[in-house]
Amino acid sequence: MSSETPAEFIASWSSWHAARERAVRAPHGIASLRFTHWLTDEAAALEGAPGTWRADDTGIVGERLTGAGLTTPSGAQIMTDRVELVHGDELHYGDSLLRGMERDGVYALRVLDPETPGRTALTGISAFTPDSAWIRPARFVPSPDATVETESIDGHVTTETPVGRVEFELADESVSMTVTGGPNGLWAVFADGTSGDESYRFRFINMPAPTAEGHVLVDFNRAYLPPCAFSEHYVCPLPAPNNRLRTRITAGEQLPLGV
Repeated sequence: MSSETPAEFIASWSSWHAARERAVRAPHGIASLRFTHWLTDEAAALEGAPGTWRADDTGIVGERLTGAGLTTPSGAQIMTDRVELVHGDELHYGDSLLRGMERDGVYALRVLDPETPGRTALTGISAFTPDSAWIRPARFVPSPDATVETESIDGHVTTETPVGRVEFELADESVSMTVTGGPNGLWAVFADGTSGDESYRFRFINMPAPTAEGHVLVDFNRAYLPPCAFSEHYVCPLPAPNNRLRTRITAGEQLPLGV
C-alpha cells in the first residue's frame, strides 16, 4: 500500500503524531477554546472578552473597547472604541485570542485561553499502533449534483454539497464514504466499531486528491480527533449515515489524555 519501508512508515507517522500533539496543545491551539459566544443584534458583555459584542448584517461588532488592551495579530494596539470582525478575524486580549466565527449567517465570538482546563490538563493524544495494513486503496466517485443535510454535534443542521464518495473494501464491509474537499485533497467524518469505546465517538480523516483515473489512498493511521474531543464549545459535524462503519478500525488517534 505504501512505497515507504517499514522503518520510514513508522518514522513518518511518529512525526505526524508528534506534530498533531504540539498543534493541539499550543497556547492558542484546538484545546484552548474556552467559549463560543453566539451573538444577536443586542450588545452584550461576554465572559473572557472586554466591552460588549453584537452581530449585524455584515459580521461581528465589538464596542466600549477603549483601554481594553486589544491588539492585532501583528501586535498593533487597537486604539478605537469599536471594532468589526468577520469569520476568521482575530484579536489578542491579554494572553487570550478572540476569533470571529460565522455559521449559516449566524455569528459568534470565540475565546481561546491558554489557561482553560481542557488545555492545561491535556498531556497528549492516545493512538493505535500504526499499521500499513490500514492504508486502503479506494475509488473516488464524483457526485457534482448531490446535496446532503449535515447535523452538527449541537443539533444544528445545514445543507452541504459533497464532492463525491470514496469506495473501498474494509474486512467484510463494502464502504461508500461521503467526502468533501477539492483539488488539494478530500476530507471525511466517520465513525467505526471502536467509536465511543476505544476511540472518540467519531473522527476526521484527510485523503490526497484522487488521480485522473479516480484512485485514492485512505490512510486510517492518520485519522484524527475532531476539535470537540478537546472542548465542548466546538460545533463539529457528525458522520453521515453511510460514514458510520461497522468494522473496528484500530488505527489513528483514539482519545485525549489527562482530561
